[in-house]
Amino acid sequence: MNVQIPAHICYLSESILDSLQLTSQDVVKSIEHLIYGRSQSQVWNAPKAVITPPDGRYMMATLAAANDPPFLAVKSLLLNPENPKRGLKSINSLVTLMDSDTGLPLAILDGNWITAIRTAGLSAVAAKRLARTDSSVAAFIGCGVQAHSHLKIFSELFPLKEIRVFGRGVLNQDKLCQSAIDIGLSAVASKTAQDAVHNADLIITSVTLSPQLQPFLDARWLKPGVFVTMTDLALPWFTESMSVFDRIVVDDLEQESSMTKPLVDPALVSGDLTGLVNGDIAGRCNENERSAFIFRGLALGDLAVAGLAYQKAIECHKSMLF
Repeated sequence: MNVQIPAHICYLSESILDSLQLTSQDVVKSIEHLIYGRSQSQVWNAPKAVITPPDGRYMMATLAAANDPPFLAVKSLLLNPENPKRGLKSINSLVTLMDSDTGLPLAILDGNWITAIRTAGLSAVAAKRLARTDSSVAAFIGCGVQAHSHLKIFSELFPLKEIRVFGRGVLNQDKLCQSAIDIGLSAVASKTAQDAVHNADLIITSVTLSPQLQPFLDARWLKPGVFVTMTDLALPWFTESMSVFDRIVVDDLEQESSMTKPLVDPALVSGDLTGLVNGDIAGRCNENERSAFIFRGLALGDLAVAGLAYQKAIECHKSMLF
C-alpha cells in the first residue's frame, strides 16, 4: 500500500474520530489482521513501558509497527486519580502515527478514543472464541467509557437481551442503562456486584484503578459457561478465586514475562490472544467452561485502530488532511 503523507501533521480529535463511524466488524478484522501478521514476522509489538510515581499517577507508553499497513504507532498515557477534582478526565492519552517505512509523521490521534475502541475490540476478538454464541445477559462492573464501548461491540456480536450494571456513581449507571435501552435492551441497575454478575453470560469489569482499590469480586459467584473480560488488570477480583476459571487467556505472554507482578498466577494461564487467534490454543471447549480474558493492553490493538481510523479519515476528510 502507498501511504499518502499529509502536508501537515493532522490531529484526529475525538469528534473527528466519532464521525468516521468505524464498524465493530472492521475493528475486529483490523486487530485480527495484525495478529496474523505478527505470526508471520510482519507486525511487531513491544511490551508496554510503565512508570508509577509514589503519588498514585500511572504513566504508560506502547509501541507497535507493521509492514501491512505500513504504520508505526506510539501511545503515551497518563492516569491521575486527582484529575476529576480539577474537572479533567482521569486518563488522558495521545497516539502518534508514522509511516513505518520512512518514519515520516502522519497524524496525532486522540488516545482516549483509540484506547476505548481498541480495548473493546481486543475483548471482542477473545469473546468470539471463548464466549457462548447464545450469550444474552451481560453484566458491567464499572460504568465508564470502557463499559460503553464494550456495550456497543458486544451488542453487535451477541444476541443480548439484558444488561445489569454496578458502579460507584449513580449518574454513570443511569447513562449506561439508558444506552442499553436506546438499542432495545432491558437494563437493571444492581444493588451489589454479586447481584449484577449472578447468572450473567458475559461479564465486563472496567473498574477505575486507584491506590485505594481493594478486591471485591469473587469468581466463585459465576455460573458455568460464563465469559469474563477484565480490562482493569483483574485487580478487583479476589486472587484466591481465579482458579475457578477453566481457561484464562492473557493478551501477550511476552509482555507478561517482562512485568514484575503477573496479572494472575502463571500456572492458570492457557495462553495469549495471538495463540488463541492463530489456533495454537483452543477456544471454548464445552458449554459449561468458565473462561476469562485478562489484559494490560496490547500495543498492536492501538496500531490496528489508529491505522484503520487514519485510513478512513483520508477517505472522509481528504481535503482537510492534504
